[in-house]
Amino acid sequence: MTMRAWTYGALAAATLALATPAMSQGIQIGPDGIRVVPQEQVRERDGRPERREERREDRRELSEREAVRIARQEGVREVDSVRRTRGAYRIVGIDRRGDDIQVDIDRRNGAVLSVR
Repeated sequence: MTMRAWTYGALAAATLALATPAMSQGIQIGPDGIRVVPQEQVRERDGRPERREERREDRRELSEREAVRIARQEGVREVDSVRRTRGAYRIVGIDRRGDDIQVDIDRRNGAVLSVR
């Protein structure tokens, strides 16, 4: 090995050693602004960092079928339509007396938000 090849090899190794971070961190941009997330809270998923507390698997959402079941418990007899809004399902239908009824149900936890 020539001196020149050894110098280039040592230079490349030193560059790689300096480029590798000692402690990795993540950055989270959210409604509260920008914050640094420590390594123990960051997990690689599909090439992007993700906080363990906010995994999509943990945030199960209510299905339309479950929302209709809850609306029936609130008095809906016939379902005319099910509309998915930003955070809720809106079930429109007819109650047992033949009157129009509208039930809003939270998509995350199944709570009844309103009955009109």
